[in-house]
Amino acid sequence: HKHEPYPHKQVKYSSYCILKMHTNHMGHIEIFLLIFSLLFLFCYSFHKKVGLPTNWPFIGMLPAILKNHHRIHDFVVDIMENSPLTFLLKGPWFSNMKLLVTADPANVHHVLSKNFGNYPKGPKFREIFEILGDGIFNADSEMWKYHRKLAQSVLAHPQFNQFLVGKTWEKLETGLIPILDNISKQGLEIDLQDLFGRFTFDTISAIVTDYDPGTLCIDLPDLPFFKSLHDGEESILYRHLVPTCVWKFQRWLGIGQEKKYKEAWKIIDDFIYGCISKKREEMSKKSQSEACIVGKGLGIDLMTIYMDEV
Repeated sequence: HKHEPYPHKQVKYSSYCILKMHTNHMGHIEIFLLIFSLLFLFCYSFHKKVGLPTNWPFIGMLPAILKNHHRIHDFVVDIMENSPLTFLLKGPWFSNMKLLVTADPANVHHVLSKNFGNYPKGPKFREIFEILGDGIFNADSEMWKYHRKLAQSVLAHPQFNQFLVGKTWEKLETGLIPILDNISKQGLEIDLQDLFGRFTFDTISAIVTDYDPGTLCIDLPDLPFFKSLHDGEESILYRHLVPTCVWKFQRWLGIGQEKKYKEAWKIIDDFIYGCISKKREEMSKKSQSEACIVGKGLGIDLMTIYMDEV
């Protein structure tokens, strides 16, 4: 008759096996943590030395971006100063954020001029910037050449250059300078970015359509179209940062940033269509010679020239 091992020996043997397996498992974890720590210290010291953001596993350069979000433009300048003027900015692995940033004039010339045909924008670009329609900013190949030729003829128009200078000086004298004088006299604080944004918006609107929306005045009104431009810009940036499936799902549901994008798009379209309708009525009431002189003798606006060309 064969005797079974004593119960206390079985328990002791089982405990020994479990302890041994646990020790081996802990050894693997410690080795992994040691290697990870060494890589962390190496990456941190290297990037701190050269002044570049660290590209972490899974999260990319998100920590550096969040840390510097309040000074994002200065942050990009710092990166350019500490890199060979070209840098690949990476976000989290699940995001849509992977941007090649360059400040090298040779690269800019190569992409935008010398070899422009080798760098088509493609359908993904047009999908993100769909608010720009089928104009020169979204066009490729022959369509882009057509828009470029048309834009060159329009911008080279002598009366347009006269109109551009006149409208810019008019907005400076009647808009920006009086507001700055009033702020200085009353000792007020002002958001210069907002102020210069209004100056740019009013000036471009006047140059393109010969219509001044009047956002640059003493009371600094909050006009829907001006706000919709900011919402559109934020939405385009949002599409760069999140996975495509995320913003497409939001667009399908009509929620979040995509809802703001759709509302901004409608306001922008309504404003532009309104300007086109007014311009057509104005041109139809004038003779061909009178249609070339608008804006109180200052020259001719961009929309008039463009509508004459097409």
